[in-house]
Amino acid sequence: MNTFPDGFRALVIGASGGIGAALVEALTENPRCGHVQGLHRHSDPAVDFDIEASVAAAAAVLGQQSKFHLIINATGVLHTHDVMPEKKLSDLNYTQLMDTFRINTFGPALVLRYFTPLLDPARSAFAVLSAKVGSIEDNRLGGWYSYRASKAALNMLLKTAAIEVKRSKPQAVLVSLHPGTVNSKLSQPFRGEEIGRPASDTAQDLLKVIDQLTPADTGGFYAYDGQRLPW
Repeated sequence: MNTFPDGFRALVIGASGGIGAALVEALTENPRCGHVQGLHRHSDPAVDFDIEASVAAAAAVLGQQSKFHLIINATGVLHTHDVMPEKKLSDLNYTQLMDTFRINTFGPALVLRYFTPLLDPARSAFAVLSAKVGSIEDNRLGGWYSYRASKAALNMLLKTAAIEVKRSKPQAVLVSLHPGTVNSKLSQPFRGEEIGRPASDTAQDLLKVIDQLTPADTGGFYAYDGQRLPW
């Protein structure tokens, strides 16, 4: 993270997940990072997307501290113990759509609202973990309706927020990131253990991409290898 100031402050929301925990570990081990804060449902303060007020409350607590140079929202859901991604239109149901959007879209939207004011105006980045399958242009296989749609909506929210934040913090970079297939709970039912990369490698890749981005890249959609992805 050579483009960030020495002793930079970082925040990871969704720090209890596979990628989130790996990001916290990677940042903790980075000698140039002065402070790493990880938030999740059971942290103090807690961020729970089932409780809207928790997002604002957590931001209020951290807002009493110094500004952050790096904020990453690493939350996301593809399936649960009871529900798998919809393969066809006849699988669609209101409950699954709402649950998926709450975690993948609505929660991160509130994070954008309440946490972008905590960005350092000099040099900072705000990243959300999206997914390549959320690219409308790249959709060639279909299926996974609510997951694809929730990530596409997240990308639009990020893009729109980037335009607004640029007016008050022109040096800030807001981006959507595709982490690739990772060996985590999210991907394990889909050959994640066979074709997925370790979460630790993914964390390093994502941090490298963020480090290379400039204010001119704000509002973009990037893969873990630095490739710019189509909307």
